[in-house]
Amino acid sequence: MDQLLRSFSGVRVRRVIDHSHGTVAEHAHDWPVLSLFVLGGYLNETELGERRIDGPSAVLYRAGAAHRNRIGPAGFEQIEVEFDPEWLGRSLLPDAPVVQWLGGEPAGRMRGLSGACLTAPDGPTLRQALQAFIRAAARGPAGDRAQWTQQVERRLRDDPALRVRDLAREVGRHPAWLGSAYRRATGEALSEAAARFRVETAARLLRETHEPPAGVAAEAGFCDQSHMIRTFRRLLGRAPSAVRADAAWMRTAH
Repeated sequence: MDQLLRSFSGVRVRRVIDHSHGTVAEHAHDWPVLSLFVLGGYLNETELGERRIDGPSAVLYRAGAAHRNRIGPAGFEQIEVEFDPEWLGRSLLPDAPVVQWLGGEPAGRMRGLSGACLTAPDGPTLRQALQAFIRAAARGPAGDRAQWTQQVERRLRDDPALRVRDLAREVGRHPAWLGSAYRRATGEALSEAAARFRVETAARLLRETHEPPAGVAAEAGFCDQSHMIRTFRRLLGRAPSAVRADAAWMRTAH
């Protein structure tokens, strides 16, 4: 039950939302697919083994590359770009069946590509954005992020209101170092990560419960409902009411 957002000759853009704690059975695609992270997380199982995918990231599957997912407690939302390799240009596709860009500069560029997927006026414009991303990402490292960033993220998930100096003390780093190093490692600022964790919590509650929006805002750590609306529009480009409407069509993983 993917939601088709855009379709041009040779390319389709979809929004995919998976239910928390679900699984997506092993599957493959007839065309290559670039999956762009939005919210949540999952355990991605491919021929590379098992990798945790959360935070700014992108995964490129060549046509026929089998993969399955186990969804985390926040559910998962991504933008999928499925394209004809001739439309993109076969020479740009990596040789590996699966390439994962987790954090760092490629992940930072992923946000710009996500925006282009939603706003590009035509196929050629979208193709240029996709080609630029793959060329740039191919020059950067692909793999897991530094271990210390996971400790920071666990603490921020528990308490998004934590100050940088408190986080730095817990991981044994200087506050002035932590902010810039975290951005380099993950592709997002600490403040962006904290806001994303609030939105992830709120989005799951909106999609999977009947709790009123004001209660959702309070449980997710927003100052009030207006704060939640502003943050949703900034991070997702959608209002919480639109996210609640996702429940009518979202894919229920089994």
